[in-house]
Amino acid sequence: MRGLWIVVMGMGMVLVSCGRGGRTEAKTETARPPAVAVAKAAREDLLRELELSAEFRPYQEIEVHAKVAGFLQEIRVDVGDRVKKGQLLAVLEVPEFADDLQRAGAARRRSDAELHRAGTELERTESAHAAAHSSYARLAAVVKSRPNLVAQQELDDALARDRVAEAQISSTKAALSASEQQVAVSQADEEKIKTMLVYSRITAPFPGVITKRYADPGAMIQAGTASQTQAMPVVRLSQVDRLRLVLPAPESVAARIRLGAPVAVRVPALGRTFQGKVARFTGRVEVATRTMQTEVDVANPEQVLMPGMYAYTTLTLDQRAGALAVPVQAVFTKDDTPHLLVVNGQKQIEERRITVGVETPEKVEVLSGLREDELVVVGNRSQLRPGLAVEPKEQP
Repeated sequence: MRGLWIVVMGMGMVLVSCGRGGRTEAKTETARPPAVAVAKAAREDLLRELELSAEFRPYQEIEVHAKVAGFLQEIRVDVGDRVKKGQLLAVLEVPEFADDLQRAGAARRRSDAELHRAGTELERTESAHAAAHSSYARLAAVVKSRPNLVAQQELDDALARDRVAEAQISSTKAALSASEQQVAVSQADEEKIKTMLVYSRITAPFPGVITKRYADPGAMIQAGTASQTQAMPVVRLSQVDRLRLVLPAPESVAARIRLGAPVAVRVPALGRTFQGKVARFTGRVEVATRTMQTEVDVANPEQVLMPGMYAYTTLTLDQRAGALAVPVQAVFTKDDTPHLLVVNGQKQIEERRITVGVETPEKVEVLSGLREDELVVVGNRSQLRPGLAVEPKEQP
């Protein structure tokens, strides 16, 4: 009986000892610092981009009209033809221009004749005035030397003839000036007719491709200055050696658009990417769409791109070389300012207020509040508080 009691007591002591050991082990597991996912702040090049879709348009495109009305005598181009600047596109027949030019030439020749006659008349009156003035001067000299030799009436008549001849010179000079002005008017009229005659030959104002032909030989073409309901263009000309893309840049990035910024243009139809640049923008956000119209020029020397093709553009908005960057998951907003949770050298949580710069879909530039190689929390922050000891697990 006594031996049985000793055995029972021994088993109880063993059980008590096991229970204490289990509680000690559990307490040790509870006291272990929680593991948190962290990333190291490092220097890297950041690039913020924006992708937008657009449709290619001709760099320039016009409906080529005639300056004067007439019958289409000849058209030298058709759809798809590539033309150079100044190349002849069509010729109009305007018969009345020949008559107008002949009439203007005759008027100019008559004005030249009148000018010649006025010049001759001026020479005659100047000669008459010289003779009258000499006669008066001689009589005046005689009267001065021998007062009673010449009658006063004769002297007065000579003086009158001298003054009449002088007045005729002034009149003839005025007539000569009028003739010169008439010659200038006649020449201007003739040059105008010649200029209008030049307009009967329609040329290309810039290099491009004929994308539409509106008229055939024999058609009556109205002058382009007439009402648009009456005036019919001859052809449509599009410049395609350089194309433009019109992009609706969102209001959020409008302030970051810069002239000359590089743009990658991806054309799915060709499976190629072309390089362009921001050529111009309106500098105004449209109220209806909250976007700013931005235009990108794309060189097309091989003319493989065509107006109407669809393209995706990637605009470079911000670019930083060697920026101190952290993952976007590490940044959170508190009191309207960005913050980070940092694991310090004692493996404790610190809350830092930071200043941010360029932000990409994956990284954020930290301008202040963080040093290189410090560890920032990128995992769940709900159970973390400043001063808490943690076990950092760096993420790749």
